[in-house]
Amino acid sequence: MVTVFRKFSHEEAAFINPEDTTRQDPNFPELCVSTFSENIINKFASIKNVKVIGWLYSANGNIPIYEILYKNTRIAFFLSRVGAPACAAGIEEVIALGTKKLVLFGSCGVLNEEAANGKIIVPTAAIRDEGTSYHYIEAADEILADRKSVDTLIKCLKKCGYPYVKGKTWTTDAIYRETKSLISERKAAGCVAVEMECAAALAVTQFRKLPFAQFLFGADNLDTSQWEPRDLVEYGLSSAEKYFALAFECVLEL
Repeated sequence: MVTVFRKFSHEEAAFINPEDTTRQDPNFPELCVSTFSENIINKFASIKNVKVIGWLYSANGNIPIYEILYKNTRIAFFLSRVGAPACAAGIEEVIALGTKKLVLFGSCGVLNEEAANGKIIVPTAAIRDEGTSYHYIEAADEILADRKSVDTLIKCLKKCGYPYVKGKTWTTDAIYRETKSLISERKAAGCVAVEMECAAALAVTQFRKLPFAQFLFGADNLDTSQWEPRDLVEYGLSSAEKYFALAFECVLEL
């Protein structure tokens, strides 16, 4: 940590920049929504009049970017890859294409069942237990979410009538190293959830000065003596309309 992550580079331009690989599209929608569930993306991609407007390319395969008309406003949406580095790269590339505002949502592990049960989680900060964020902002244990974006998301949650809880999330690179002692430590630090991308997404969008909001919904439960997978395999598909409606409303308000 001291020898690598503490050496932050203040150079704004990198040797390889997003615009070097991704050409800006003057017709690209300024508003964009993304999630990690392929099933949710495919469900909305099948809606009438939704069309493919671009692609994100990688060795893992190509990801289509779709456009939907919501309340007479063009909104792009795409599948974010799981994990901080891949998620950050996707965000960088849609910004290079022309995105001006972004809302990201996805499932998480619940660390505080009493606080989060049945509620949408609004991250107010993320513990940076990943590597990507350290290349975008200076080293620190946590990164704060933008207060205005949090307030906007909460306004939309109240408008939609969805129960919610605010709190920290724990962003980690290693899902199979979430030990009991670390879970207890993160919960004691105020974390209500654990996931793999929030800290990096916050860092990238703050570095690029992009209005950004993220919300989470509980999948598996870690606040118990034995792991409860619950609907982890489904990744929120049964509530897809609910989550996408909230994301669309929020990106309109950002």
